[in-house]
Amino acid sequence: MTAELRIGRRTVELARPRKVLFPDDGITKADLADYYQRVAARMLPHLRGRPLMLERHPDGIDDSGFMQKDIPGHFPDWVAHAELPKEDGTVDYVLCEDTASLVYLAGQACVTPHRWLSRADRPDHPDRLVLDLDPADGEDFATVRRAARRLRALLDELDLPSQVMTTGSRGLHVVVPLQRRDTFDEVRAFGRELAGLLAARYPDELTTEVRRRARRGRLYLDVQRNGYGQTAVAPYAVRARPGAPVAAPLDWAELDDPGLTARRWTLADAGRLADRDPWDTPRGRSAKAAHRRLDALREDEGTGPGEGG
Repeated sequence: MTAELRIGRRTVELARPRKVLFPDDGITKADLADYYQRVAARMLPHLRGRPLMLERHPDGIDDSGFMQKDIPGHFPDWVAHAELPKEDGTVDYVLCEDTASLVYLAGQACVTPHRWLSRADRPDHPDRLVLDLDPADGEDFATVRRAARRLRALLDELDLPSQVMTTGSRGLHVVVPLQRRDTFDEVRAFGRELAGLLAARYPDELTTEVRRRARRGRLYLDVQRNGYGQTAVAPYAVRARPGAPVAAPLDWAELDDPGLTARRWTLADAGRLADRDPWDTPRGRSAKAAHRRLDALREDEGTGPGEGG
């Protein structure tokens, strides 16, 4: 069985619309497509122009699924794409420019689109810095909320705007809008030093130590997503977990809710997610200028670039 959806000027074919993708919840492929159509106006500004890695689960989320970079040959020619270099060749990535494309991806059992932090026209110059905050084993979510607030305070000191979102998985992402003047290497170096200073300020709770055993129960400040070809979950994306949790943008005040978790919002909240707009759209700032201010702070506090682990 195939359903046909008319979206704008496009006709999107949805094969096997009754296929259950979330067995514990009875959520079908048609439900997933309906969700993405309802939140498209909010989600598309976070996707347009960005290469995507598609997390596909054609046999449902109980199956391991697979990650897809290259656009499949059977995709219709109206789905945009961009061929970008990699170490030993190129990858032809999907771009999601309109609602029809987003719904089509859902019809291909793409449960979760993961986006680059740069755009295809300048792929080595990110316009986002993402810091990933996941709770340590056994820690409650209050530690994550507290770390996010402390990170925001430091970013305010550096005159950088910041946004916060649930990941729909374990933690929070803090997102920093940037100008597209600096390379990934420069932005990631700044992110590492930013995380190092924050960990130095709160050494009993936060760490930049990559090795799990060395973290000793502290929350890891993860900046590893900030590299060429790396991705982060897109705002409003559904995660392949029971209950269909969603990566949801938050207002900073929502961190004061003691009941907040990474899976607070789900596919069932499509209407409320489509109606709310907790993020403003701040202009991106210079990572280089912020890096200079960070160096001055580190010097004042006597924190070297390798400390804070």
